[in-house]
Amino acid sequence: MLVLRRKVGEGILINDKIVIRVLSIEHGDVKIGIEAPKNFKILREELYKEVTKVNRESKNFDIERAKELLGKGNKSGDHK
Repeated sequence: MLVLRRKVGEGILINDKIVIRVLSIEHGDVKIGIEAPKNFKILREELYKEVTKVNRESKNFDIERAKELLGKGNKSGDHK
């Protein structure tokens, strides 16, 4: 991991396309700005982790078991 110190107004250039700039520092919170082409996806890390977790869980989703649990399973005598 690269660790850099930056002051307010200073930035970091990534691959000639992305600039990460320190906008302000208040009460231990750092506000940053990101300048990047519109086609770049930029997500907060915690959001990315949550989406990844939900996607992994959805791969194991069993629609037939869900129908059974909701009482909508195809039991004998039931009509679709």
